[in-house]
Amino acid sequence: MLMKNISGIKKILTVILICFGITAFIFANGCVESKKVAAKSGAQLWAENCQRCHNTPSPGAFASEQWKTLGMHMQTRAQLTNNERDKIVEFMQSMNR
Repeated sequence: MLMKNISGIKKILTVILICFGITAFIFANGCVESKKVAAKSGAQLWAENCQRCHNTPSPGAFASEQWKTLGMHMQTRAQLTNNERDKIVEFMQSMNR
């Protein structure tokens, strides 16, 4: 009886470790941007990420500081990396001058 319990506990621990390993792998690789994405300009990223869900306002619709705030808000919603967000915000700010 004791051996069955130990065997069952080993199986449960193995499943937990496998799930943890898979989750860690997905999390680590999901946060790394590919070289192809990293090479894109702010204009390309804006067109691919912002316009796919909604019509974006003109760059002059918001002040430069407001674009930073909007960028941080939309980063979460569009699942952008920090680099992608910064490129998009810089593009929108540059069009606002």
